[in-house]
Amino acid sequence: MKRSVLVIVVILLVLIADQSLKIWIKTHMEYGDYFKIFNLDWARIHFVENPGMAFGLELGGDYGKLILSLFRIVAVIFLGYFLNSLIKSGAPRGLLISFALILAGALGNIVDSAFYGLIFSESYPGIVARMFPTEGGYGSFLHGKVVDMFYFPLFSGTYPEWLPIKGGTPFLFFKPVFNLADSAITIGVFNILLFQRSFFKNAEEHKHKAVATAKSNNNGNGDVETSLNTNSQES
Repeated sequence: MKRSVLVIVVILLVLIADQSLKIWIKTHMEYGDYFKIFNLDWARIHFVENPGMAFGLELGGDYGKLILSLFRIVAVIFLGYFLNSLIKSGAPRGLLISFALILAGALGNIVDSAFYGLIFSESYPGIVARMFPTEGGYGSFLHGKVVDMFYFPLFSGTYPEWLPIKGGTPFLFFKPVFNLADSAITIGVFNILLFQRSFFKNAEEHKHKAVATAKSNNNGNGDVETSLNTNSQES
């Protein structure tokens, strides 16, 4: 499979899966509702909405939301340009898949931020949202909320008393609720950090070799010119 086709397939698969799951959650579950995955207490589908960044992190206020949405769009444009450059340079497929996952995840959350406020009614406890409501959506363009659903509260406990500030207070691991797009971004980043470092190392070595070759060629040209000048003076 051609590298460009592989990248497009990965992006489309992640986007379709991410948006299909989000739309189903939004139109079939009440806000705050949950059910267990395989009847496990520590693995749940738990519907919440995130007005900010990944894993429940927020940038407050309407202006904060707008800035975040615009930042996502700029980041996606940059990622798309960089990924296209990698394809043209013949980068390893593993690296292309990693960046394709990151790009697809960013696009998935942009769709929520940009359009969900326009096409869905508000979700409340006890009320399931409707798609394309006659009265209009709950928000404006770029002010939609990102749908999150994966929740893995693996274990809970209490911080030791001797620990500064947090001592004696309860904790829960893992607390953030996230979505498939967040997972794609995380997998892509970890894959680059763990398995694709050799690409950047080889790219840097190739750059140094290219610079050294260019310098060598320039020096060679200088020697030729010097020799020609010497010969002309002797004649």
